[in-house]
Amino acid sequence: MSRPAGRVLTLLELLQSGGTRTVAELADRLGVDGRTVRRYVDHLIDLDVPVESVRGRYGGYRLGPGYRLPPLMLSDDEALAVLLGLIAGRRAGLTAAGDTASETAAAKIRRVLPKPVARRLDTLLDSLAFTERPGERAPAPDSEVLLTLADAVRHRRPVSIRYVDGEGRRSERTLHPYGIVAHAGRWYVAGRDAGLGEDRTLRLDRIVDARALPGTFEAPEEGDGPEPAQRVLAGLATAAYRYEVTLRIHGTVEQIRAQLPASVAVLDEAEPAAERRRCVELRAQRLDWLPPVLASLDRPFVVERPAELRELVGEFAERLASYARRN
Repeated sequence: MSRPAGRVLTLLELLQSGGTRTVAELADRLGVDGRTVRRYVDHLIDLDVPVESVRGRYGGYRLGPGYRLPPLMLSDDEALAVLLGLIAGRRAGLTAAGDTASETAAAKIRRVLPKPVARRLDTLLDSLAFTERPGERAPAPDSEVLLTLADAVRHRRPVSIRYVDGEGRRSERTLHPYGIVAHAGRWYVAGRDAGLGEDRTLRLDRIVDARALPGTFEAPEEGDGPEPAQRVLAGLATAAYRYEVTLRIHGTVEQIRAQLPASVAVLDEAEPAAERRRCVELRAQRLDWLPPVLASLDRPFVVERPAELRELVGEFAERLASYARRN
């Protein structure tokens, strides 16, 4: 590569680091004069790289939005960070464009890595382990739906969505989205269903279409009600399931939350550091997982409802006692 071509790519890398760069600063970094910097900028513009000229005392050049992504100039550390992010995102089930897009993006970056960096990356991936195996993978949300909702959250615009619930029922709704939340390998949107006049938590992979509507809506102000993440957790904890469970558990909030997080149970959190009897409510499709969880809390508790859970806890206690008596 000729030296001028190499300097043009270095100029692109400097501009991609963000902000406005003065001509003097760029000339110093490239080891050329101001006129040459302007010529290099013209080369980038000829290549359809969207370089903007900023006038004024603190003016210079910066990258502007373009109709296509300009060539990315990543350092070794940046390339490693991007690749690890893609791998971790796929492993956590939080890819928003499907596995194919993540894999092709990773392949493109790996293809241009210097061999020493690529070897070090392979060594890292061979030694990398995760503490949990992925469960059933949720379908990735549609990228256009995700971007449309994100824009609606930022500008407080209502959106018309087509939604398919867990039973396969289709509906059309007008949603006032408050925020987008990633939780346990899935994407959710927290917002208000304008037709019902109630807050809702919806899975993004079940939204088949989203379209911005005219106008704006009033979102809750900061501190006025829970944040989007708390709304999602509360929505999951109170979702309609077969059993409604009410417990009285003696302990601190931290002790109880260690086994019954906010996405599972609604908890009386007054005086969080005090050890006292607290009301815990949750909903569940099955009850068989609860006795081991309650045993692992190692705290005094009372099952107020349902009666089936009291029976399961008694049977579980008898099994543990019989295991302890074995030689």
